[in-house]
Amino acid sequence: MLKLFWINHDPTRCASRQYMSAIFYHNEEQKRLAEESKEEAQKKLTKKIVTKITQAETFYNAEDYHQKYLLRQQRDILSALNMSDEEIITSHVACRINGYCGGYGKLQELEKEFQLFNLPPRVEERLRGIVSRGSLY
Repeated sequence: MLKLFWINHDPTRCASRQYMSAIFYHNEEQKRLAEESKEEAQKKLTKKIVTKITQAETFYNAEDYHQKYLLRQQRDILSALNMSDEEIITSHVACRINGYCGGYGKLQELEKEFQLFNLPPRVEERLRGIVSRGSLY
């Protein structure tokens, strides 16, 4: 998971607290692994990593409108899922579709998952288009 963390965002970018880059640990082993991975990631970058490594405390979910953000931008797909806000937040299907909307996943993987998603054909076609382009944008 740490490898994915370092390659899927810019750990050198300063941001406000709500958008800061952070790794939260629960025990000393996790802390050690996080610090080691940060040192390895830093060797590959010229700018200083600003990611904070800090002990996990109380966790607060982001507001609903931040949850599955990319999926929420696709009102037709979201509507076809027919889920409440709480279901969107906890749904494996919504999570997978959100990832596809963000450019994560290949068309052949998506095709295998369509049976699980249970979407209308027109919505499947929209999602195919998004994945074929590589992301929403």
